[in-house]
Amino acid sequence: MKNLFLCFLTFCALQSFAQTQTQIQYLSGKDNEQTVAWDFWCTGGRKAGFWTKINVPGHWEQQGFGEYNYGRDYVTYGKNFRFADEKGLYKHQFTVPAAWKGKDVYIVFEGSMTDTEVKVNGKSAGAIHQGSFYRFKYNISDKLKYGQANLLEVTVSKMSADNSVNNAERLADYWIFGGIYRPVYLAASPKQHIDWTAIDAKADGSFSMNVNLKNPLKGAEIIAEISDLKGNLVATTKQINSQADSVVTLKTTVKNPALWTAETPHLYQVKTYISQAGKNIHQTQDRFGFRTIEVRKQDGIYVNGKKIKLKGVNRHVWWPETGRSVNARLDLQDVKLIKGMNMNAVRCSHYPPDKAFLNYCDSLGLYVLDELAGWQKAYSTKAGEPLVKEMVIRDANHPSILFWSNGNEGGHNFSLIDDYAKYDLSKRTVIHGHHRPGNAINGIDCNHYEDYNSTQKILADTNIYMPTEFMHAQDDGAGAAGLSDMWDLHWNAKKGAGGFIWAFADEAIVRTDRNGMLDANGVNAPDGLLGPHREKEGSYNAIKEIYSPFKIVLQKLPDNFDGKIEVENRYNFTNLNTCKLSWELLNFNLPEDKTAGYKVLKSGTAIAPNLEPFEKGSFQIPLAADWKSYQALALTAKDQHGEEIYRWVWKIQTNENLINPLLKSKLSAKATVTEKDSLITLKGGEISVSFSKNTGRLSALANDKSAAISFRDGPVLVSGNAAFSKIAYREEGDKAIVEVQYTGDMKTVTYTMYPSGWLQMDYSFALNGKYPFAGISFNYPENYVLGAKFLGKGPFRVWKNRLQGVTYNTWENFNNNTQTGSAPWVFPEFKGYYSNITWLQMNTVEGKFTIATPQEDLFVRLFDFYGLSGMQPHPALPVGDISFLEGIPAVGSKLGLRITPRPQMYGPAGEMNEFTGEQKRTLYFFFGLEPSDKPNNFVMPKVNILTD
Repeated sequence: MKNLFLCFLTFCALQSFAQTQTQIQYLSGKDNEQTVAWDFWCTGGRKAGFWTKINVPGHWEQQGFGEYNYGRDYVTYGKNFRFADEKGLYKHQFTVPAAWKGKDVYIVFEGSMTDTEVKVNGKSAGAIHQGSFYRFKYNISDKLKYGQANLLEVTVSKMSADNSVNNAERLADYWIFGGIYRPVYLAASPKQHIDWTAIDAKADGSFSMNVNLKNPLKGAEIIAEISDLKGNLVATTKQINSQADSVVTLKTTVKNPALWTAETPHLYQVKTYISQAGKNIHQTQDRFGFRTIEVRKQDGIYVNGKKIKLKGVNRHVWWPETGRSVNARLDLQDVKLIKGMNMNAVRCSHYPPDKAFLNYCDSLGLYVLDELAGWQKAYSTKAGEPLVKEMVIRDANHPSILFWSNGNEGGHNFSLIDDYAKYDLSKRTVIHGHHRPGNAINGIDCNHYEDYNSTQKILADTNIYMPTEFMHAQDDGAGAAGLSDMWDLHWNAKKGAGGFIWAFADEAIVRTDRNGMLDANGVNAPDGLLGPHREKEGSYNAIKEIYSPFKIVLQKLPDNFDGKIEVENRYNFTNLNTCKLSWELLNFNLPEDKTAGYKVLKSGTAIAPNLEPFEKGSFQIPLAADWKSYQALALTAKDQHGEEIYRWVWKIQTNENLINPLLKSKLSAKATVTEKDSLITLKGGEISVSFSKNTGRLSALANDKSAAISFRDGPVLVSGNAAFSKIAYREEGDKAIVEVQYTGDMKTVTYTMYPSGWLQMDYSFALNGKYPFAGISFNYPENYVLGAKFLGKGPFRVWKNRLQGVTYNTWENFNNNTQTGSAPWVFPEFKGYYSNITWLQMNTVEGKFTIATPQEDLFVRLFDFYGLSGMQPHPALPVGDISFLEGIPAVGSKLGLRITPRPQMYGPAGEMNEFTGEQKRTLYFFFGLEPSDKPNNFVMPKVNILTD
C-alpha cells in the first residue's frame, strides 16, 4: 500500500507539473527531417508566381524556389550587383484547444530569414521582425479563435528593409537563404507566468536567479528548487512578490556543488514556480552549471579559479541538403566530432546556433563563444538592440557559453556592448572577433590570422591573446598544418589563451537548380577540417594528436627503451591519473595478405601517472620479457568518460627486419644481364628490367606472365642536378649488376638483380642548402592504378608541417580523384605524400608491383595533387608521378597565398628542408605479382559518413 501511495503522489505531481507548465503546440515540423507542409507562394526566381506547398521548417531554395545567393556575390559580380529580393508568402491553418482561452498564447519563431511579417486571422501579430538567426515571439491571445480553425499568414523577405541587417548578416562570406528554417510553435501559459529566467551560479555554490514575470500577482510566492540531474534536491529558495514586481531575484547557496567545466560538464536543474495561496500557477525548468568565469587582465582566462587554454574551431550551422535548417541529431554529431579532435571550444560563427547545439555543449562539455551576427559590418543600434536581447535571454543560462561575441571582423556596434549585461545576470565578458590589430576589448585581443612571428610579439604584449579565427583551413591548407608550433606558443605563453581554427566543415550546398551538385562557391567556402557531410580530412586526426591532453612527443623507441615514456598533462582541470591506458604488441600484415591491418599478439594495461595540469612526468608500460620479438608497440589513452584521446604506434623492428620476409628468394636460377641495341636488360626469374644506354634511366619492364609494366623514366633527381655520364654492367655470382654514373649532385646508381626477381637500387645524392623536397622520381600512368597497400604511417597523406595524425600500420587506400575541398569528398585522398614507408605495393591493371626500403624515414609521393588552389596550385610538386623522397614540402594557407606561398608563416615546421652532405638510400623493387582481377572502372565503395 505504501508503494501504491507513493506512486499516486508521484502521478499527482507529474499531472500538476503538466497542467501548470507552458503548453507547446507545433505548427511546423520540429526540424529539417520532421516537417509540415504549408501553403506557399514565391515572388521571384524558380517556381514563382503561384500557390503550392512547402515544407516548414526549411529554406525555399532547397525546395526548388527562388535563386541561390552567396553573401559575397556583390564582390564577384561587381558593385552594381543586386541580390534577388525574393519574398515567400506562407499560409497555414491550425486549431487551438478551447481550454487555452484565458491563457497568454504566443506564436514563437525560432528563426526566419529575414524580415518576417506575421498575421493571425488577418490581424497583424506585431512589428515586422528583422534578423535571421534569433528567436522571436508575439502574443496572439486576442487574435485566436479558440476551439476553431485559425489562419496564419507569414510574409518573409529574403533581404531586409533595414540596410544594417543586410550589411551585418546578408552581405557576408557565406551562403544566404530565405525562409522559415527553424521551428514555429504556439506556447500557452497562464496569464500570470514566468517569461524567462537569468541564472548566475558561481563555483563557490552561490546561486542567484532573476525571474522575469508577466502580469505579476501581488503577494505571489516565487519558489526555486535546485536538483542534480538524478533528481536529488540540493537547495530551495523562495520569495514573496509583495509589490507585484516584474522581476524577482532569488538567491541561495549549494554546498560543495559539482562544478561545470568542459572537462567535467556537471549540470543541475532548477524548477521555478509561481504559487498563489498554496497553489502552483505556473512553473518552468532550466538546466545550468556552477562555474565562475574570470578574465584576469594581463594574465589569462580562468574558469573556477584555474587558467584555461582554448582549443577551438569555428562552426557554421550547416547541412548540405538543408542549409542552416538542421536537427538535434546533427547538432550532437558535430559536438562529438569537435570533442573527437580533443578540442574543448567552439565559436558559433557568425550567429547564434540552434538551441539543441548549446544543450549538447552543456552536457558533453564545450566552451562556447555565442556570437551576434555582424560579418564585417554591424547592425545599427535600433536593429541590434532587440537582437541582443533575443539572443541573450534565450541563451544566458547555458553554462557552456564563455563569452558573448559582439560581431565579427569590424561588424561591431560599440553602443551594444552594455546591452548584454542587461539580460545576462552573470555579466559575461563581451569580445570582438576582428582582423585588425589594436582592437582589443576587455583585456582580450582576438585578432585574426596572425603569423608565428607576430603571434610571439602579441603574446609578449599586455593583452590576453585569443584569436577567434586562425589556421585558415581552405582546401588542404593550414588547419592542422603548422598548428603544433602555434599551439605550443599559446600553451607555454602566460597570456596565450588558445584560439579557434577556421573552420569546422566545408560549406557546400546541394544545388537544387544544378541536378544536386555540391557547390562550395569556388574558393569561398571549402574551409573545413571536414567535408560538408562531415567526411574527415587529414587535419582531423592530426589535430586530435596535436591537441591531445595526454601529450606524448616520443616519435621513435630509443635503443635503450625500457617501457618508460615521458608525458605532459595538457588538461586544464584533470589529473592524468583519471585516464585509462592500454598497450598492445603487434605484427603487421604483409602484401600478400588479403586485408590490410595488424595482428594483436599480446596486450595489457598501464597505470597513468599522477600529474596535475601543466605538469610533466613519465609513466611505465609493463613490457613483456619478449617484447623485442614483436614488430610494434601500440598505446591507447582514454579519458575519464571512456572516450579515446589518441592511439600511438611505435615500431620495434627496423625496416630491414620488416622487409626481410618479402625478400626471400623464390627461385634459384641465376640472374643475367644482356645488351641489345640501345638497352641493357637485367633478368631475374620471370622479371626483366631494361635501362637506356643513352640516358641510364629505367626504360622498360616485363614479366613473363603479365606482359609489360609501365613503371619507367627514372630515377630523376627532383632537387639538384644529375647529368648522365656512362653505364656499365657485370655479373657477380648469381647476381647481375648495372651501374650508372652521373655528374652533378648524384654520382652513382647501382642496380642489382637477384635470381628471385627482386631488383635492388642503391643511390645517393649530395645537397647543401634549403629545398622543398629531395629524392628521386619515376613515371607511371595514374589511370592504370587501382589502389595501394603500404606499411607506413597512414591512412592519410602528410605535409612537412602536418606529420601528425597518422599511425604506423599496413594500410590500403583505393585510387580516387579527391582534391580536398571539392567533390568528390572521398577520404583519405589517394594522391599525396605518405610518411615512414617501409614497403608499398601498387595495385594496377597491369599487375601489382612492390617497393621496399631497409632504411627509415622514407616519404613516397603519389601522382599529381595540390594542397591549395590559387592562380597556380600550391605547393609545387616534384617532377614525375611516383617519388621516393628524403624531405617533403610544407603547405601554407589561404592567407599565405596573397603574394607568394608562405607555409613558414605558422612556424618552424613550415620552413624548407635543410640538407647537408650525402643522402643514401636503398630501394627494392619486385614487378612479378599477378595482375589485378579488379576491372578498370573500379570505384571506391561508398561509406556511411555518419558512422564509419
